[in-house]
Amino acid sequence: MKRRKVSGFVRGCRRSVAGKMKREMSKVLRSIALDDNNRKELVQGEEDDYDCFPISFLRSDLLEPHLVVAPRYSLLREVGRGSYGVVYEAVARKTGARVAVKRLQCDAPEKVELALAEFWALTSLENRHQNVVQLEECVLQRNGLAQKMSHGNKKSKQYLRLVETSLKGERILGYSEEPCYLWFVMEFCDGGDLNQYILSRRPDPQTNRNFMRQLTSAVAFLHRNSIVHRDLKPDNILISQKSGFPILKVADFGLSKVCAGLTSRNGEEHPIAGAGARGSIQNSSVNINKFWLSSACGSDFYMAPEVWEGHYTAKADIFALGIIIWSKRELLGTYVRK
Repeated sequence: MKRRKVSGFVRGCRRSVAGKMKREMSKVLRSIALDDNNRKELVQGEEDDYDCFPISFLRSDLLEPHLVVAPRYSLLREVGRGSYGVVYEAVARKTGARVAVKRLQCDAPEKVELALAEFWALTSLENRHQNVVQLEECVLQRNGLAQKMSHGNKKSKQYLRLVETSLKGERILGYSEEPCYLWFVMEFCDGGDLNQYILSRRPDPQTNRNFMRQLTSAVAFLHRNSIVHRDLKPDNILISQKSGFPILKVADFGLSKVCAGLTSRNGEEHPIAGAGARGSIQNSSVNINKFWLSSACGSDFYMAPEVWEGHYTAKADIFALGIIIWSKRELLGTYVRK
């Protein structure tokens, strides 16, 4: 009797493992089969709204979790990993240009909210600034198909579902069997971040002045475009060495807020913070310091006192900027000694 139970248990385990392997292999084969000829496998009625390029993702628990075959970009190596995503160094196959590719999995509303905040901030910029990281494109990938994201694309059901996920606080896209990712393709910065740069060199007055001018120029540019970063710190400032000397790049806009102004009846600006829209934030008469924010977010050491109180403006970025400049000049000596 015991032997029958044991043999039945073993057969059940074998069937379970075999079934799992079969499902995994079918997903891999389905992913490999997605190429230029399979672009028609989009949702019916949305073909004209999709700007697709083929990406095949070999996603399986039995394989390497980051094994990716990308026709447009070849991933070279992993350069960073955090709680919300992974950053790779990649190369564009057509041009050979090096880019940074950030992958964010949309498996939780808080991750979707951070991804959309960064997407809205970077796509709302009509002009480039040499000290702000440049977004080349953003791609939404699901089931092996990739859709190029565009700002305010109301015809895309996938984009609207992401927004719905962020607003409702519940998962709309992505399941354990069918993960959903947002891929940010940005310019690659080969000099690491400002924190690494500071701690690896002796303080230099000329470099400090140069960095201070670059940072203040970047923050002023963001504020002119009604963007409050809200998480300025050396770790979120990248360095590019392409020109032979260090160029700072403000990055990581996951906690940023794009502000949009409404006009009241008497003609005065009525401040309100929201997602914003391209073109509407380019009004030079808008005073970003009239927009009051309430979400206490950022990194403790660089947060202004009013941020902790939940009632602050874009001046909180100026406070963080001052702390960065001070820490860069002092080389964090006070905290190193402690």
